[in-house]
Amino acid sequence: MPPRATGSAQHLFVSPSGEALSRWLEAFPKAMLARPEELRKRSTMVTRAGLVWLHLDPNLPCVQQLTALRKKIGAVRLIVLASVPDNEDALKLFSAGARGYCNAHATAANLKQIANVVLADGLWIGESLMKRLVVATTGALSHIATTTAPPKASLDLQTLTAREQQVARAVAGGASNKEVARTLNITERTIKAHVSAIFQKLGARDRLHLSLIMNGHLTA
Repeated sequence: MPPRATGSAQHLFVSPSGEALSRWLEAFPKAMLARPEELRKRSTMVTRAGLVWLHLDPNLPCVQQLTALRKKIGAVRLIVLASVPDNEDALKLFSAGARGYCNAHATAANLKQIANVVLADGLWIGESLMKRLVVATTGALSHIATTTAPPKASLDLQTLTAREQQVARAVAGGASNKEVARTLNITERTIKAHVSAIFQKLGARDRLHLSLIMNGHLTA
């Protein structure tokens, strides 16, 4: 399924001050803004929201903030913004239902990319946490495959170009776009284009999903 355009979703940014960083509004000029205490079930902002962004208050437990907000917004997709990202907090928040976790100071272009991934039913995970999850998940699945020998799903890489296959294998191994670009001696912008094409051709929602597909444990 093609990513849903960010422009078709109404964005709601929830922050302790009720104000937005300039790059948030650069990415989504028509975004709604609110403090957590201003929201309530079935309020106009909640019913209009297609994607909610929660900027964490560093003085409060992160999961407590997400849980309290979830009670007000229901099942709307939610992305967490952290001024100082932390992998341990990220794991807790994903377990509590977050669909994305990123630096609150991400660029407007990155925010749009994150929104597209989440709106396409993917998860947005930071590079360092992604590496950790890819290594752990691949290792666990490899152990299962070794001990139980289940049949692996076949994957036809012929839909990818030779360069896309190189990029796909590197990304599936946990490499960041910058690392792949350095290894293949091409620009990071070109890598981003390859990754987008790979996702589309293999039906991958995000990098973790791609890793599982490439390692033969899921069909596209």
